[in-house]
Amino acid sequence: MGKSSKKYPGYSAGTLKLNGENLVKTYKKGNNVISNYVMSEPEKSAYRYAQNSFNNSLQKLNVFDENTQKDFQNQINAYTQKGQKMIDNIYTPILNNLKTDIASRFGNLDNSVFMDNLNSIESNRADAVNSLAQDVLIKKDELINNELSRRYNYMNFLQDLQNQAKSSMLNFVGSSQANSASGNNYNAQAYAAQANSGSSFGNLFSSLGSTLGATMMNSNPYSAGASAALGIISKYF
Repeated sequence: MGKSSKKYPGYSAGTLKLNGENLVKTYKKGNNVISNYVMSEPEKSAYRYAQNSFNNSLQKLNVFDENTQKDFQNQINAYTQKGQKMIDNIYTPILNNLKTDIASRFGNLDNSVFMDNLNSIESNRADAVNSLAQDVLIKKDELINNELSRRYNYMNFLQDLQNQAKSSMLNFVGSSQANSASGNNYNAQAYAAQANSGSSFGNLFSSLGSTLGATMMNSNPYSAGASAALGIISKYF
C-alpha cells in the first residue's frame, strides 16, 4: 500500500432553487467568488421599467412642458370664470333691485340715495373681485404643488420598486452564499479529519516500527534483516 497525497477539496458551489429552477448560483472562477442571480422575464421587465422611467423622469422632474402649462392655464381660466359668474350672480340682482326701487320712489336715478347705495354695492363687488384674484393665485400654486407632489410620489414608487428588487436579490444571493459556505466548511472539516486520521495512523506505525526495530536490533543477530524491515515500514507508512 503506497503513500497517497491528500488533495484539498475543490470549492463547493452554492445553489438556490425556486420551484425546481436555479435562482442563484455561487461559484469560484479564478480568484473570484461570483454569485449570479437569474431574473425571470417579468422581473427583468419590471426592474428595467422602474430604472428607465426613473432616469427619464428625473431629467424633467421640476420642468413643466408646454402642454402642462396650457393645462394649468385652462384650469385657472375655468376657475376665474366660475368666480366671476358667482360675483355677477350676487351683485347684478342687487343692482337691478336698487335701480327698480329708486326709480319707483324718485322717478329717476340721479339722486344721492341711489349714488350712495350704488357706491356701497360697487365697493363690495370690488372687494369680491380682489378676493377672487387672490384665490386665483392660490389656485395656481395649488395646481403646481399638486403636480409636483404627483411626480415625486411617482419617483418614490419607482425607487421603492428598484430597492425592493435589489433587496430581494441580496437576500437570495445571501442564501446561496450561505449554502456555499456550509459546503466549504464541511469539506474543510472532512479534510482536517482525514489528515488527522492519517497522521495518527502513520505515527502509530512509526512508533511501532521504532519499537520493533529497537527490539530486533538488540535481541536478534540478524540486524541487517531488521534494518530492511524498518525500511519497508517507513516506505509504506
